[in-house]
Amino acid sequence: MEGLESWQYATIAVLFVWSGFVRSGLGFGGAVLSLPFLLMVYNAPLVFLPIISVHLLFFSLLTVVQSHLRSTREEDSGQGGTVNWAFLRYALPLMIIPKLIGVAGVITLPADIVSGFIFIVVSVYSVTYILDRPFKSNSKTLDAFFLLLGGYVSGTSLIAAPLVVPVAASRMEKYQLRDTLFVLWFVLVGIKLVAFTVSGVDLQWQQHLWLLPCAAVGHVIGLRFHSYTLRADTKVFFRVLGVGLLLVSLAGLARLLW
Repeated sequence: MEGLESWQYATIAVLFVWSGFVRSGLGFGGAVLSLPFLLMVYNAPLVFLPIISVHLLFFSLLTVVQSHLRSTREEDSGQGGTVNWAFLRYALPLMIIPKLIGVAGVITLPADIVSGFIFIVVSVYSVTYILDRPFKSNSKTLDAFFLLLGGYVSGTSLIAAPLVVPVAASRMEKYQLRDTLFVLWFVLVGIKLVAFTVSGVDLQWQQHLWLLPCAAVGHVIGLRFHSYTLRADTKVFFRVLGVGLLLVSLAGLARLLW
């Protein structure tokens, strides 16, 4: 990420603050709600994906450990743990093989194809946000399909949350959702980083020196927002977000095509 203009560096810094905010605030979305914007600034998926992956590993582990320590200190911890291990035992075996196939694709495919795939997938997600019609499933077969597809999408672009979250939300209490997803992302992203390392992909360690603090600022703000989401209706937030994501994704597709 060298030779960029000042406005590009500033915009990337702000977008990583945003990425950290949505990741800790919602438990998902650090990639899906920031990658389209990042690719509009600098169209290089293999630059941003390793950075986002490392951030996810660091902040997901930090958040889950903090939640565990807090829950063990609370005397009235009748709710149980914040991680639903039964769901993880169900989801991970379904997602790992498609994940590996997706990782192979993102490493070998041209940047424009990967970016185009990301913009298309995010466009579909954004419409579900705008219409307040998230992916839903009332059958075990459809649940398994969403997880298989989510594993592949996660392998190519780290934007599988809208496919996985509805399945997870139907199988656990709301207070468990964020931390359970963090553990799931930690495992899947760890696999992705190992594949990147083996394939010789640059993990952009120098960029972490200035982007990790940006994500940390967003992370702290997001922790406060998470407490709010547990007791409030956030439909308007997601609709506005959906409109923004759709516009950016369509503009990104137009730029790739023309």
